Amino acid sequence: MGTPRRAGAPAAFAAVLLAVVVAAACGGNPPTITGSHSPGATPSASGVPSAQASASPSAGQATPSSSPAPPPVTGAYGVLVSPVSAANYTVSIVGVDGKVAASAQTTSPTSVTCANAAAAVVPLPVSTSNSRVYYMDSQGVVRFLGPKGDTGRATTVPIGSARRSAFSVSPDDQRIAVVVEDFTSSGAATRLYVEDLNGGGNHADLFTETGAYSLWPIGWHGANNLVLAKVASCTQGGGPFCCGPLELHVVDPTTAARRFTIGGPNCVIVGSATPAGEVCEDTPNFTKATVLSWTAAVTRTIAITQPAYAYVSPGGGAVALVDNTGTTIIGTTRSLAGLFACTWIDDTHLLGGGDSQHQPRVGDVSTGTMAPVPAQGDCAGRLPGGL
Repeated sequence: MGTPRRAGAPAAFAAVLLAVVVAAACGGNPPTITGSHSPGATPSASGVPSAQASASPSAGQATPSSSPAPPPVTGAYGVLVSPVSAANYTVSIVGVDGKVAASAQTTSPTSVTCANAAAAVVPLPVSTSNSRVYYMDSQGVVRFLGPKGDTGRATTVPIGSARRSAFSVSPDDQRIAVVVEDFTSSGAATRLYVEDLNGGGNHADLFTETGAYSLWPIGWHGANNLVLAKVASCTQGGGPFCCGPLELHVVDPTTAARRFTIGGPNCVIVGSATPAGEVCEDTPNFTKATVLSWTAAVTRTIAITQPAYAYVSPGGGAVALVDNTGTTIIGTTRSLAGLFACTWIDDTHLLGGGDSQHQPRVGDVSTGTMAPVPAQGDCAGRLPGGL
């Protein structure tokens, strides 16, 4: 999926701490890192896919869809999504110059709850490939939008009064991973499947579980690694950055066997992922930010003094640290006051989301200049969208 929904800029650093507290409140004790499953492992209570999940017999032999893939974008773009709490929401594709290249509007999915006992925790209904943005309407129809304004219908995913689907389209637009969540008073029943984006062929049911934790498919690392976020299913009370990813699981998209774990209870995820990996921060002290690759290797550590959003650039050469004053590029003297970044567009441009009080902007870290974006919303990913 795209970037987890986050707080308005002034509350940014406090909101990260709130996410940790709320996540613990949602599901009891904080989750533990269990490591990769052996081939004979069974699902754990923490929402971890198992190699012996309920895959169909042909799951390991699924072949890509034969439909021609759209060409990848030749530039780079950020994606903004207006609040889905309204009856309709807008998806905007934003260039590095701050201009909106294309936009589309659709009906917002109906809000869901945990049997009216708590709020359900769901991601933005958006995914990005290397060529398009995919977005879901109130009926579960997934449509696409390209930077040149091309639009169309891609597929349909399950949706209902207590059901929500989260999805991630592969970088080459051939496959889609879908997590279907049926919310109850005690959490959610979670089901993961992967199939061809065009026509739903090569369908493989990979994993099911019921409990206090759920999964979000947030992206694909190459063609053979699916990235899932472990999240709390429900929240009591919520907050501006409620129940974001607790940790990320890199899994086999044909079996759901876990290959790597990124982050965990002692290092909470604090920003959106990129091809270079993800950033987590130590809890509960928040004295160190750690950049992790997609093989869970530590590539960089950064001393911090308080919780803050942090984002590693797509190429891995820079880390943007966001607090309640703006964005600082670690290791440089470059600061972008008033830009509350929520994703990198490319290695030199950051996109900052906005609300009724804050104008979305694109910041150039090479020059320190910023361009206003004539659209509202928060970050929901970037193009190209592969991790």
